[in-house]
Amino acid sequence: MSDTFPNASKPDLATERRPQRVRHELRFRLIEVQHVERLTAQMVRVTLGGSELEGFHSPGFDDHVKVFFPAPGQAAPPLPVLGENGLSFPEDQPRPAMRDFTPRRYDPVAGVLELDFALHDSGPASDWARQATQGQKLVIGGPRGSFILPVNFDWHLLIGDETALPAIARRLAELPANARAIVLAEIEDEAGRIVLETQTDAAIHWAHRSESNPETDPLIAALKTISLPNGDFHSWIACESSSAKRLRQMLVEDYGANPKWIRASGYWRRGAAGVHDSFDEKDKA
Repeated sequence: MSDTFPNASKPDLATERRPQRVRHELRFRLIEVQHVERLTAQMVRVTLGGSELEGFHSPGFDDHVKVFFPAPGQAAPPLPVLGENGLSFPEDQPRPAMRDFTPRRYDPVAGVLELDFALHDSGPASDWARQATQGQKLVIGGPRGSFILPVNFDWHLLIGDETALPAIARRLAELPANARAIVLAEIEDEAGRIVLETQTDAAIHWAHRSESNPETDPLIAALKTISLPNGDFHSWIACESSSAKRLRQMLVEDYGANPKWIRASGYWRRGAAGVHDSFDEKDKA
């Protein structure tokens, strides 16, 4: 465990270190699979394209798009319509399954969007990604908004499991060269590692579930074993919901982390489907 870190920021940095919320026009786009790449046994990258991607915008590294999957026998999912009562779909078609995904990379020149799928035992997203082939169609909606996190900290802490790897990889790729980052990533085993390209000074720590005590949370156990530097830092956490909540609490109580400099999310919740929980500091002052 490291020394206790100071909570107070310099007065002239208080405003600069405040996250910025940006809203976007919500659009639904019908797009097509152009390429499928198996990154690891647990991760598939799907490259999507089509004329409807024009104007796509995702300025936040942990943005989310809503992905709509076709039902069995469908060539493409129906386009939803946003009304006063939420999303509606054609009554003569089955309501599509939908999940949230981080835009891993968007290339406006090539007109392609990359989405990385963490494969689980079963589920509409994992089942679709396992059989995805060129020419298949998806519908995406959003991002509806972005949460822009500042970079002017002494260092950055990124913690997550496979569901968070696309956002972690994107953050590392987008941080400036003079930044410093520590990553704690949970995967099943050595074969689950992906390449995390970055120009910044980054220390990557992998926590393997296969080598962990079944009664112990791999990320919490791993955090206790690594040395964290002094200085003002921002923490970003995304993993199973109860783990994210405990990690946030641990950073505040045991490491003196400023709760306003933590963004913690449950990207999934054990025993539930399609869940996204937020444990951010409510006080925006």
